[in-house]
Amino acid sequence: MARETILKKTVEKLGHLSEDKLKEVDKFVENLLRKTDDKILTEGIQRLTSDSKSFEYLKNEEDIYTVNDLKEKYK
Repeated sequence: MARETILKKTVEKLGHLSEDKLKEVDKFVENLLRKTDDKILTEGIQRLTSDSKSFEYLKNEEDIYTVNDLKEKYK
């Protein structure tokens, strides 16, 4: 179904709801949008940090500890 069709049907259905139910739908939509914004921000931050050269020096760093240094191994 096309986006425009879904929007049109949804608006028609919303017209039949009481004011209380409309407020509930509004809060739900705000929550969905907030989650989407948070996901976009998180992915952007992850991309920026992974592309950053700030920790480049750690790639050439010698490993201080090995698996043999562990007291207990988790699976």
